[in-house]
Amino acid sequence: MEARPQPTTPGWRLRAYSIIFESDTPAGRAFDIILLWAILLSVLAVMLESVQRINAVYGPILRAVEWVFTVIFLIEYVARLVVVRRPLTYALSLLGIVDFLSVVPTLISLALAGSQYLLVIRTLRLLRVFRIFKLGQFVGEGEFIVRALKASRFKIMVFLTAVLTLVIIIGTLMYVVEGGQNGFTSIPQSIYWAIVTLTTVGYGDISPVTVLGRTLASILMILGYAIIAVPTGIVSAQMAAPSGTSPTYKQVICHVCQATDHKPEAEYCWRCGEKL
Repeated sequence: MEARPQPTTPGWRLRAYSIIFESDTPAGRAFDIILLWAILLSVLAVMLESVQRINAVYGPILRAVEWVFTVIFLIEYVARLVVVRRPLTYALSLLGIVDFLSVVPTLISLALAGSQYLLVIRTLRLLRVFRIFKLGQFVGEGEFIVRALKASRFKIMVFLTAVLTLVIIIGTLMYVVEGGQNGFTSIPQSIYWAIVTLTTVGYGDISPVTVLGRTLASILMILGYAIIAVPTGIVSAQMAAPSGTSPTYKQVICHVCQATDHKPEAEYCWRCGEKL
């Protein structure tokens, strides 16, 4: 069983902390599930408000609902600041910043119309679902992918440099071959076409007309299929390299510095040394 924070804070604050920040108690789990539902409903209200037909009929109701949720989240954010021992550490953490940004757009909308639609940032708060439903192993798997990407970053940078050089060369050639009369009005415009073609997106807003231009386009299309597989292969090879298994983490948040990612056998926080 996970160790509890030591009673270095008043009893009511420690109890409130276990409810607001932890999910291994019935009260904490219920609090987080209610919070998730509130987040989903608030985002749904913002989305519905952006639909003109719905907004024309239910606009005032949706805006009222939006303000109700904003007040709830504001109270919750203040409560989090009150119960933690280091409010500034929490406020500057990733989840603390997201919690703050989930409240700000509604307040800004009083001065800047339309900014309330930025409230969809509240969906980022659903990251807590990993903690609520004990999905910590997925955090470890996610870190495994991040490590593979970091180890491959120089190879990917070389690859992207080569691709950038290719589209600049092909774009310049297309500008010379096709010219402005066929839509290739400048080298940047031609490079845009080369990127769209190389990635196999193919918007069709610009297309070559001459035989030489179509030949270059065909070569670029074939190269696109070969190039797309390269970064996938680089990362896959790195992930397949023997580097140990993915780490697992203890489902506990340090009540002092808000650090996560503690090893299962850890008794003290790896960041501040506080007993978990």
